Amino acid sequence: MLLAINVGNTNTVLGVFGGSELKWSWRMSTQPERTADELAVIFGGFLEQHDLSFSRQITGVVIASVVPTSTRALREMTERYFSFPAVVVEPGTRTGIPILTDNPREVGADRIVNALAAYDRYGGPCIVIDFGTATTFDAVSAKGEFLGGAIAPGVQVSNEALSSATARLPQVELQPPKSVVGKNTVEAIQSGLVFGAAAETDGIVERMRADLGDSATVVATGGLAPVVVPSCRNVDHHDEWLTLEGLRLVFERNVGPPGELEGGVRAEAHQPGRGGERTPRQPDE
Repeated sequence: MLLAINVGNTNTVLGVFGGSELKWSWRMSTQPERTADELAVIFGGFLEQHDLSFSRQITGVVIASVVPTSTRALREMTERYFSFPAVVVEPGTRTGIPILTDNPREVGADRIVNALAAYDRYGGPCIVIDFGTATTFDAVSAKGEFLGGAIAPGVQVSNEALSSATARLPQVELQPPKSVVGKNTVEAIQSGLVFGAAAETDGIVERMRADLGDSATVVATGGLAPVVVPSCRNVDHHDEWLTLEGLRLVFERNVGPPGELEGGVRAEAHQPGRGGERTPRQPDE
């Protein structure tokens, strides 16, 4: 079985695959100060819920992370407790996605695996929207190339910023109000946050489709997608586990299906210099 780990700025999402099927998943807060041993205790608790452990069943680990300290801790945890190295989406990792931006090093690992999974599942051209700490809009060509995108503040970030920058406006629960015309302060803020994010989404999608073509498929994912997507007009698919699926594909491109492995990941199987499209070099951690 394969353990896939996606570390975002706010949340970390874990999933266990049996073959190509996502069997179990969990979500935890991202705390960059956690050590390898602390992460092992948390991960071990998740695995035990389904009679899994570090020494049984899990034959591969794949990681995408935008938090450098967490990346280092997860590498250490994998090698210490699973006794084999993790596949990390980083320079030299084969993804199959050419990145046609001015500075490919700037593109986050999560955006790359999202593009890979969306293109694999829905074809191209496509637009991938990830509603997280930031809301990212990524354009993928008909040939499966990562063309670039747009980045906006996430809905919860906007919620927190509005409250902290004003004297009397509170943080609110992120849910759509009964009407776009709020009847009180809380409803008015909810209207602005949720319907504003939906309008932003539809507007950027319309502009991206003007570049990519009207046939571009729009796929949404991320922890805050359930808050915004129901109010959007231009989203074709809500794919909750898109990033984990992309990580599974990256693992297979670098190592092979985890069910074929005996005793863990072979370190030499995902070293640079063995052919295929690779993730470009990113800034030093």
